[in-house]
Amino acid sequence: MGAPSLPPDRYFRMHIIGYFEGLDSERGIVWRCSDSRSLGDFLRLGNRDRVPDHSWLSKTRSRLPHEVHQKVFTFAQKLVGERGLVKGERIGVDGSTMEANAALRTIVRRDNGETYREMLTRMVKESGVETPTIDDLIRLDRNRKGKKLSNQDWRSNTDPDAKIAKMKDGSTHLAYKPEHAVDLDTRVIGAAPIHGADKGDTTTLDPTLEEPQKNLSAVSLAPTPEEPCDLVADKGYHSRDILKGFDDSPWKTRIAEPQPSKGYSRWRGDDEARKAVDGNRNRLKSGVGGEAMRKRGEIVERSFAHVLERGGMRRTWLRRRENVHKRYLVNVAGYNFGILMRALFGAGTPREAVNVRFPFLFLIQAADTITFVIIAESDAETAALIVAVTGETA
Repeated sequence: MGAPSLPPDRYFRMHIIGYFEGLDSERGIVWRCSDSRSLGDFLRLGNRDRVPDHSWLSKTRSRLPHEVHQKVFTFAQKLVGERGLVKGERIGVDGSTMEANAALRTIVRRDNGETYREMLTRMVKESGVETPTIDDLIRLDRNRKGKKLSNQDWRSNTDPDAKIAKMKDGSTHLAYKPEHAVDLDTRVIGAAPIHGADKGDTTTLDPTLEEPQKNLSAVSLAPTPEEPCDLVADKGYHSRDILKGFDDSPWKTRIAEPQPSKGYSRWRGDDEARKAVDGNRNRLKSGVGGEAMRKRGEIVERSFAHVLERGGMRRTWLRRRENVHKRYLVNVAGYNFGILMRALFGAGTPREAVNVRFPFLFLIQAADTITFVIIAESDAETAALIVAVTGETA
C-alpha cells in the first residue's frame, strides 16, 4: 500500500553523504546515492532495494522532531569527546549568513500587505504616469531617494522566518544567521544555532554559549569561575553589558575592541563596566590573547567554509528556520565526523581516504653495499622501488 517509510538512520546517512559530497539539494543527494554501489552498501540497501527519493527525505524530516536532529549532533559530540578531541579551554565564536529560499521580489509590507511592485506602481502613477511600464518602475526605483528595505516594514510571505540582510559578498537577500562556537584547540564545533539575520552579535551570544556549556558538562569539562574557559570573538560581540555579564563567570572574555568614535570612552560613573572593559583589553594585549585571536580568525572561518561553501549550505532550499536548522545540524555533525576520521585514519573525507599514500623506506646495509627499498601503497596496488648503491659510491 505505497512506499515504505524511510528508516531514520538511512535518512541521516544520506544527508551525511550530501555533506561530504558538497551537494546542496536533496535531489542531488538521491542521484549520487543511486549512482554508487558502495554508497548503497553504506545506506544498507540490498541489490534490489530502491534508493529513497527526495520526497521521502522531505517527509521524514517533517516527521522527525527537531530534538532527534539535536541528538544526532550530540552523538557526534560524544564520539569526538571520547577520543579526547574536546578540550574546552578556548572557544571561538563567530557568525555568518546563508541565503534563504525566498526572493526579495515577493516581500510585502507589514502594515497593508502591499507588494514591492505594487508600491512602485502606485508611486509612478502618483508622479503622473497613468500606465507605467517595467522600465518606468525600474527608473523610479533606481533614482528615488531614501530607498531602504527594513525588516520592521517588510516581510516575506514565502518564508516568514527569513530576514532581509546584507550577505558577505555585499549583496542583499532574505537570509538566516548561523553561528558557530568552535573549540580552538581541536576545531570541533560545539554549537551551531541559526538565528534571525536581523539579530545582532551581542544579542545572540548568550543563546549560542548555552549549548557548548552543556556539552562540556557531559564530558566533565564544564568551565567554572575558578577555571574559566577563554571566549574569543571579534569586535562585533564587544559590548559593555556583555563584558559586565561575563565578569566573574565561567567565561573569560578575549573579545576584540572597536575604536571609540571620538578617540576616548565615557563611563558616566559605571565602574563595573570600566573594570570589565579594562580587563578584557589587558587579556587581548597579552601574547596568549594575540595567538587566540589569530586562531579564531583561522579556525572559526574555516568551519564556515567547510559547512557553508564546501558542504553546500550557503544557499538553502528549505523554508522555516526549524527545517533549515534540522539540515544544518546534520551537516555540522558531518564536519565533526570528518575531524574524528582524520584523527583515526589520517583523512577527513572518504575521497581523501582513497587517495592516501603510505610510503615505507627500508635501509639495508651490507659490507660494501647499501640498498634502499621504497614501498608505496596506492589504490590497493603496491609498488616497490629498489636502489642499490655500491660501497665506493656510498
